[in-house]
Amino acid sequence: MPTANARHILVATEELCNDIKDQIAAGASFDEMAKEHSSCPSGRSGGDLGSFGKGQMVPEFDKVVFEEEINVVHGPVKTQFGYHLLETTKRQD
Repeated sequence: MPTANARHILVATEELCNDIKDQIAAGASFDEMAKEHSSCPSGRSGGDLGSFGKGQMVPEFDKVVFEEEINVVHGPVKTQFGYHLLETTKRQD
């Protein structure tokens, strides 16, 4: 079964998500942005979600993590929880 390691930042609005993505593109630390802004408990650890298998996350999340480019910040990705910035850091098929 495919597995991946990823980190994310979860916020309430698409506007804030885009703003954080712009700050990261301009050189801000993903870890620090997650600690400051993410509403997910993983924010305390820089957004790190550890390793998980395909199908363990919501479909919108899985699609990005298992199909998009690694080590690139993707998003905003809208789920039932809010808006995410996602970065897959490792993937095994």
